Amino acid sequence: MLQEIMQPRVNPADEMIRVGPLGVRFLIAGDSSNRSAAVFELSVPAGQKLPAPAHSHDHYEETIYGVSGVITFTVDGKPIDIGPGDALCIPRGAVHRFDNNGTQGVKALCVITPAALGPQYFRETAEVLRAAGGGLPDKAKLLEIMRRHGLTPAMPPQA
Repeated sequence: MLQEIMQPRVNPADEMIRVGPLGVRFLIAGDSSNRSAAVFELSVPAGQKLPAPAHSHDHYEETIYGVSGVITFTVDGKPIDIGPGDALCIPRGAVHRFDNNGTQGVKALCVITPAALGPQYFRETAEVLRAAGGGLPDKAKLLEIMRRHGLTPAMPPQA
């Protein structure tokens, strides 16, 4: 039986996925890497925060490489600034989120290993945000999408 040989491709996805004010553009999706890695460019305007709750993932690591601007990732409660040339590996199970607290837009590369997360997660999330028409999105739908794509929302602290 012949195995399909993967042919190298450059920028297999030119689609910019708008998740609210954020931009996500996959450079390498799992189907282009034999599921070994997914790489996407993340654009975060000045003053924007992650529109989803803090979360973790048990099936992959996420590595962030700063290209421009400074983004603050909070990992297991510790804030870590990532600027141009900085890298951060978020291990499996670590609760994290990000904020752009600066006055400059941020661009970062995100690498998912193995490629357990892909463009469909961001497309589905974007659709829920669009359906809200600028109002509050359906939180239950967002949490369901997160869980289905391997993200575990962090539980808020108990009062």
